[in-house]
Amino acid sequence: MITDARVLQPEFVPNDVKHRSAEVSHLSDTLRPIVDGERATNSLLYGPSGAGKTCIAQFTIEQLRENVVGLNYQYVNCWEDHTRFKTLYRLLDGIDSTFDIHRQSTPKDELLERLREYDGPPYVVILDEVDQLQDKSLLYDLYRIPHITMVLIANREEDVFSTLDDRLNSRLGACPRIRFGQYNISELVTILEDRARWGLEPDAIDTQRLETIADYAAGDARVAISIFRNAARVAQQNGDDSITLDVIEQVVPEAKSEIRQKTTDKLTDHQQVLYDTITEAGEIGAGDLYDAYCEAVDDPKTRRTMRNHLSKLEQYNLIFAKGNTKARTYASYS
Repeated sequence: MITDARVLQPEFVPNDVKHRSAEVSHLSDTLRPIVDGERATNSLLYGPSGAGKTCIAQFTIEQLRENVVGLNYQYVNCWEDHTRFKTLYRLLDGIDSTFDIHRQSTPKDELLERLREYDGPPYVVILDEVDQLQDKSLLYDLYRIPHITMVLIANREEDVFSTLDDRLNSRLGACPRIRFGQYNISELVTILEDRARWGLEPDAIDTQRLETIADYAAGDARVAISIFRNAARVAQQNGDDSITLDVIEQVVPEAKSEIRQKTTDKLTDHQQVLYDTITEAGEIGAGDLYDAYCEAVDDPKTRRTMRNHLSKLEQYNLIFAKGNTKARTYASYS
């Protein structure tokens, strides 16, 4: 049944994207000065999880590379590589400059200096989940390097700019913002139809089944692709000629659990403590949660930082909040 497993993977970037032509055009216009040998403007892509932000950023830059010989680009997930050292290391890795860097002994300033000294082709860097960057001053340092163009990605623009100091806000605050909305059911169906055509035998799944998957995904392309991939895998293991409704319904919990696990694997230590505390309590008030958090970690952050962490957990459907600000409680979906 499966003819090309690559297109069923969440990280697969198609050669053609659907329902995001305006966003691709906007980002392309922002990056176009690179074609003329000029510096492009940094930009921010924001919107809910599973709205296609990462895919569109990578797709657009791949399109740009067809017009700019030798263009370099690197993708960094700042949730996973959230420290200054890890982010700089990943950026240097994108230009093959990490061969003699030692994580324990190489000063962070040396990593930044290597980026400044880079004299190769234009370098576009995608900083995904940029609001999770531990040291936001790194954005200022990167902003000051002429040959680097940043494409920033976050769920909400306020999560990025509300934590920047005046110096950074004055420079990045005016950058173009490209908003991504959730996909509707028909848009998700079109996306899945392409993947079915590229990766499955003909007639392996029909539109009605794809609509069922899209309905379960609730606007999140990551969830839709995960359900689709798992359904194809199970159907193939069963020796079926097509993906049935029963198989789709069977894999939905597993697919959503898979997405949840991938998200929790990225949690920082402090976010993990908050998530574990909420999960163990079932439901807990904000005040009690902060007290439990302070007891569990050696260097507790401020209440504002805790609220930012909780907001991130909400955005990825790990927890949900109930009540108003003063009497708010948190509970987990698991």
